[in-house]
Amino acid sequence: MIYAFGSMELDLAKVELRDNGEPRAIEPQVFALIAYLVEHRDRMVSRDELFEKLWEGRVVSDSALASRIKSARQALGDDGRTQAIIKTVHGQGLRFMADVRVRHDSAIEAQPAVVEEPEKMTPALSPEAATRPSIAVLPFRSIGASEGWSAIADGLPHELITELARLRWLFVVARGSSFRLRADDPDPREIGRLLGVRYCLSGTVELSGHQLAVTTELVDTWGGDVVWGERYTGNVDDVHAMREEIRMSILASLEIQIPLHEASRARLTVTDDLDAWSAYHLGLQHIYRFNRRDNALAAELFSRAVDQDATFARAHAGLSFVHFQTAFLRQANDIAEAIRCARDCAQRGVDLDPLDPFVNFTMGRTYWLEGDLDRSLSWLERATSLSPNYAQGIYARAWTEIMAGNSDSGRQHVDLAMQLSPLDPLYYAMLASRGLTHIAAEDDQTGAEWAERGARAPGAHVLIAMIAAAAQALAGNDERARYWATDVRSRNPTLTRD
Repeated sequence: MIYAFGSMELDLAKVELRDNGEPRAIEPQVFALIAYLVEHRDRMVSRDELFEKLWEGRVVSDSALASRIKSARQALGDDGRTQAIIKTVHGQGLRFMADVRVRHDSAIEAQPAVVEEPEKMTPALSPEAATRPSIAVLPFRSIGASEGWSAIADGLPHELITELARLRWLFVVARGSSFRLRADDPDPREIGRLLGVRYCLSGTVELSGHQLAVTTELVDTWGGDVVWGERYTGNVDDVHAMREEIRMSILASLEIQIPLHEASRARLTVTDDLDAWSAYHLGLQHIYRFNRRDNALAAELFSRAVDQDATFARAHAGLSFVHFQTAFLRQANDIAEAIRCARDCAQRGVDLDPLDPFVNFTMGRTYWLEGDLDRSLSWLERATSLSPNYAQGIYARAWTEIMAGNSDSGRQHVDLAMQLSPLDPLYYAMLASRGLTHIAAEDDQTGAEWAERGARAPGAHVLIAMIAAAAQALAGNDERARYWATDVRSRNPTLTRD
């Protein structure tokens, strides 16, 4: 991915900042800071979140962050007085203010020196290559809605993604990728090119008094033509009936407009309590940021959802996700207790809705934590059987297969996960897992190249850098191995060779 703003280009693949095409000298941590702000330009990034991402939660002084911010501004031609690109929100955090254009650098694919199979380095599907219809559902744009109703603009399209993913004839891009393409006026052709989809569904949510209006639009990304559009209005007290109307209308329209297969519809089990529903979807916005602060906020929101509706299966699964992350990233002193909580919450979700893919996914991952790969795989296979387009479920299944010694199947599934969600918040882990499949096949050089690509991706945590260090050592690249080993020790001194 390349992010362009003004005369600047931020090239994530090459880890390079360019001004009018010319590379600018920049420290890796300063580059990481700019990349993180650009990728989260739709919101303010808190100081705590930056400490978590840039220093892995280690205790450092405020002056260290201030120094990186100053260097970032200098690299971008900005300064603390003007703040035209990086704006300080006093006492809270930073916002990236420049208008950003996103594009994919196809030249990367044409460099045969990268790996032996260069065509697989960019696994996103093109519309021409897709064997079935494909669609991306974007977050809806909120117009005039008060803060208390803002979850609807994200919640409605997320539920549509989940519902559409159950249709086996339709290729659906995961939420983790499509939700990163927020824009007031999205360009469907650019979205189609970036995500490799033929159709794009977008919409708006408008609240005026007690009147709620939802407008949806299905666009052909090849020509930019509007295929179908509809406007739904009603009283906010009838919001759940409106959700059902929207779901049925869109599914029926897709069956008419994309008549390649006859698809059956599956009912999405959700709560009828709007407060619980809103808290759950707000919690989803935090769990995919993978840091302590947001993990704690997600736990609070999922707990609120459970308090409002104890039968809401996905809210229990969300709590399981939170406890899994706490245990996996060692963010608690009592890891055994975190594992127990993750299992208990997942089990409660299974008891309430055994056919929900997310619930089965969270249950499967709890067995990772204990090294029980066989039981983990059985749950993850069940999750992906229920929802064949569930990208993170497919990635979790791939990781489990790789660890169990089935690298061929693991490679197929990790490639599919990257195709389904090329902008996924866990994409760096998918890249590193792809590297592990090559190491298992004794192709250490290719494995090292994939692992390093994962370690260099924005947001990659320190364990990915450890994989890169080991992979480069296996490939005989001692200098690169020492580089990543030094990077690991600087980020977390407790991680050793042993």
